[in-house]
Amino acid sequence: MSKRPEWLDNAVFYEIYPQSFKDTDGDGIGNISGITEKLPYIKDLGCNAIWINPCFDSPFGDAGYDVSDYLKVAPRYGTNEDLINLFDKAHSMGLHVILDLVPGHTSWEHPWFKESMKAERNEFTDRYVWTDSVWEEPEGYGSLRGISDRDGSCAVNFFTHQPALNYGFYKPNRPWQQPTDSEGAIATREALKDIMRFWLSKGCDGFRVDMAGSLVKNDEDGKGTIALWNNIFEFLDKEFPEAAMVSEWGEPRLSLAGGFHMDFLLHFGESHYNDLFRCERPFFEGLGDASEFVKKYKDSRARSGGKGLICIPSGNHDMDRLAKHIHRERLKLAFAFLLSAPGAPYIYYGDEIGMNYVEGLKSVEGGYGRTGSRSPMQWDKSKNAGFSSAPSEKLYIPIDPSPDRPDVTSQLGDEKSLLNEVKKLIALRLKYKPLQSLGNIDFVCDGAPGNPLAYIRSLDGERIFVAINPANDPAEIKVNIPAAFNEIIYQSGNGGNFSGNICRVEARSAVWLRERDRG
Repeated sequence: MSKRPEWLDNAVFYEIYPQSFKDTDGDGIGNISGITEKLPYIKDLGCNAIWINPCFDSPFGDAGYDVSDYLKVAPRYGTNEDLINLFDKAHSMGLHVILDLVPGHTSWEHPWFKESMKAERNEFTDRYVWTDSVWEEPEGYGSLRGISDRDGSCAVNFFTHQPALNYGFYKPNRPWQQPTDSEGAIATREALKDIMRFWLSKGCDGFRVDMAGSLVKNDEDGKGTIALWNNIFEFLDKEFPEAAMVSEWGEPRLSLAGGFHMDFLLHFGESHYNDLFRCERPFFEGLGDASEFVKKYKDSRARSGGKGLICIPSGNHDMDRLAKHIHRERLKLAFAFLLSAPGAPYIYYGDEIGMNYVEGLKSVEGGYGRTGSRSPMQWDKSKNAGFSSAPSEKLYIPIDPSPDRPDVTSQLGDEKSLLNEVKKLIALRLKYKPLQSLGNIDFVCDGAPGNPLAYIRSLDGERIFVAINPANDPAEIKVNIPAAFNEIIYQSGNGGNFSGNICRVEARSAVWLRERDRG
């Protein structure tokens, strides 16, 4: 792992899907100027860092994850100068901004791919993963073929229009599979560095890296991809040591070995993340079991050697909204966990007000079932919920039609609202260092059926006990530690307290207890 930028130690991120955050020019699509306009809101919420989903030029077959020009802001969002202005304004307010980097594939409209399709050999012939014959598809991947004069099939990473970039094969087993030290693979890696160099020099504070573990193919236990990122981090540590790098990998032991400062727990794979938030019986809805999540989480921390940060987001653009599965006051309990866990928390725009997953929407830009989690931010009760002045039929995605949909203005005026609860939780996290990214975590109760989730956060001799009970009945936890946790710094519902070595947590409640000096 490369040296971690110090600003990550207390970072609380706000994730923005730019299409749906704030439209300032009335075309029905959010833009960079809209994000800049709302920086005071993000600052007031308590977040001190922002992750912006892809904002580069694209045909938008996959909401910008199909890039056609890495060095140009998509015109519908504004200009490069608008993004640089956003960096400057954010920095003046003490906020950091990371961009979404998509290194594994481009759009099939990218100039690199158009050149690679040519039969004549050129600079970009080996920029993508091509077989030698149109009759042979790359095993284990979808492909594009019969689309140009070039003989061969090109591997795709996700949708058909997203050809896979070539970083080489860790174990080549076909003539067309180039090794990781081939000229083509190295050229792709260096082009990635140039993209990063361009935006970091403009004021970007780092990147969230899409599908970061997918770059090298035929990769035994991620060894080739780890080596690739180690090489990239040598460049970053030399030229941009304060750049933060966050991986979408889902295997902290691998991503942190590659040099990343943080890794997300994903909503798929073995993390059991969705046991907590998104399943038939979510733990935070008072129905389920958190124990497998705790077991995997402890294993991931141990296998990564305690290095780096494992991050737990409220959600993102690829998941159902948090409020689809967790309801009413229990949303506060979910945030009591998210904002007291190690690693930097990520709040997906609108989750802080409990925005709904909008059912039955037609797919927009490759969203399909994800489209309902990408509806416009709800700022107030005015036209289009304050998102845009455009006619409603021109909106990028329709506004949630629910008559009781939540909005920022209404919740700011309600001291018991979810928004004000989230603000309170963030403020406490920033006040007490054990609750921040680097604080250790020791689980006391693993949230098995009928049990709450409880743990001790500690740093530099200071300890805070966190207990969360989303069930309909009170719970008691026997804690074999001195009963010094007697200062309540936060509670939701009816909270809880210690009596001797027993912590009682009331039904549908959470409590954070700080250890006072035993003397």
